Amino acid sequence: MGTPSFDTQRRITNGVLIMHGSSGDASQLLAPSMIGPLTVPGGALDPARHYLIFPDILGAGKSTKPSDGLRAKFPRYGYGDLVDLEYRLVTEHFGIQRLRLVMGISMGGMHAWMWGIRYPAMMDGIAPISSLPSKIDGRNLLWRRILSNAIRTDPEWNGGNYESQPRGFLNIMPMFDMLVQSPARLAERLTAYPLADAHVKDVVEETLEEDDANNILYRFEASFDYDPEPDLDKITAPVLVILFADDELNPVELGAHTRALARVRNQQHIVVPTSAATEGHRTQVKSEVWAGHLTAFLARLPTSY
Repeated sequence: MGTPSFDTQRRITNGVLIMHGSSGDASQLLAPSMIGPLTVPGGALDPARHYLIFPDILGAGKSTKPSDGLRAKFPRYGYGDLVDLEYRLVTEHFGIQRLRLVMGISMGGMHAWMWGIRYPAMMDGIAPISSLPSKIDGRNLLWRRILSNAIRTDPEWNGGNYESQPRGFLNIMPMFDMLVQSPARLAERLTAYPLADAHVKDVVEETLEEDDANNILYRFEASFDYDPEPDLDKITAPVLVILFADDELNPVELGAHTRALARVRNQQHIVVPTSAATEGHRTQVKSEVWAGHLTAFLARLPTSY
């Protein structure tokens, strides 16, 4: 989205890499609630000034994934592999030597942390949103293992070479949906048994319609190699961290972000307070809530070219 700008050596100077979360694909970022406030004229990512790249990360959307045919024979991959592929996309396909900004939400935010460590000279700034710069633990880790166990022990699983989609694990997906939503918003919407039952049904049907058990398993197990905290001091680009006070998946009250961010030499972190406008982890795709912070951050960034 947008038009690339070039320097005198025909190098793209305004590229922005934006990466989606593990439960979606690039369409997650292109939803009106996410992209709309960011790309209005004068907005943080106004396409008149930025060249925006929204990849479907390996395992999701239209990129290669287990359900394309290999199923359980698909090679196991980790976040390190995904970041390597993103880097190759930017440098080999687009020929970009330095990005104006690397940003992402949830899993994409974790990838942004890894970009800063692996390729510190590759970007002017980094903006991880709703993602912590430390290994996955606690509730976030536990629900992933519950999901993996539900898939692998399903009677229809057949080692990942199932004939029809296993359904047992679908009972876990509403729990994930609960973790990424705001307790306050759920309390407002789900006020009676029929409403809660309808919500569970909607989550299950949406999962069946949009995804595949192997794809889900691979994506959520890919975080096994994510542990950026020991290497955070390798990051040289300015970092804007945006977290949400009502995010049940990444609970800021535990203070893990404060400990880890002490290792980042040039960072600003924002914890957006709970309000009627926030929706827990999902506030990441309600950019009107946090777009102003990103606009101010970009305005302060030095220009590399």
